Parts: sequence; structure tokens; C-alpha cells
Amino acid sequence: MTQPGTMPALSQQMQDCIQACMNCHSVCEETMSSCLSMGGQAQMQIMRTLMDCSEMTRMCADMMMRRSPMAAEMCGMCAKMCDMCAEACMSMPDDAQMKRCAEACRRCAETCRAMASARA
Repeated sequence: MTQPGTMPALSQQMQDCIQACMNCHSVCEETMSSCLSMGGQAQMQIMRTLMDCSEMTRMCADMMMRRSPMAAEMCGMCAKMCDMCAEACMSMPDDAQMKRCAEACRRCAETCRAMASARA
């Protein structure tokens, strides 16, 4: 039973989604660093997507942790952003870091879609 003034525990599904978002955020940040070391115009296009995805996944996790009433909508948007980022990363399929980032983005998109539909 929850004491007055405390919130109920987060569901396992929400905890999994938060973890996937935080992992994706971290991998996107690492991938941005990798892109900066490579240089080039193609990487600059990918950088924008990585920056957006990094920020969105962090914000999505934050909103779920504080139980924002907009968390479900944010999860839906986050899933779309992660799909876009995975696509961008796969434009360089031979790069191990890009591949790792695409996998993290796909996992995050999957959990965010599940959260978005669970709250609908």
C-alpha cells in the first residue's frame, strides 16, 4: 500500500522503457562523439538526427519518471524519432558504432510504442 504523499511504483513495462530510453540517449551521445572524430558532410546530417534523438529519449525518460500526463504522447513521438535515427545510422552499416546505435534506437522505439499504446 502506498503511503500518503508517495507515488505508486513504476510498472515493469515503464521501467523497461525508461531504461531503453536512457540507454539510447547514452549510445546516441557516444555516436555523436564518434561522428565528430570522422568529420565530413554525411556525418553532419546524421549528427542532427543523433542530437534530436538523444534529447528526445532523455526527455521521454524524465517525463515517465515524473509520471507526466503527456508521457504516452511523448513515447509515441520518441518512437518515431528513434526510428528516424536508426535509419540514419544504418546509412553507414559498416561502422560498428552506428550499428550499435541503430540497435539501441530500435529497442527504444519498440518499448516506446508499447508504452504509447498501453496508455491510449
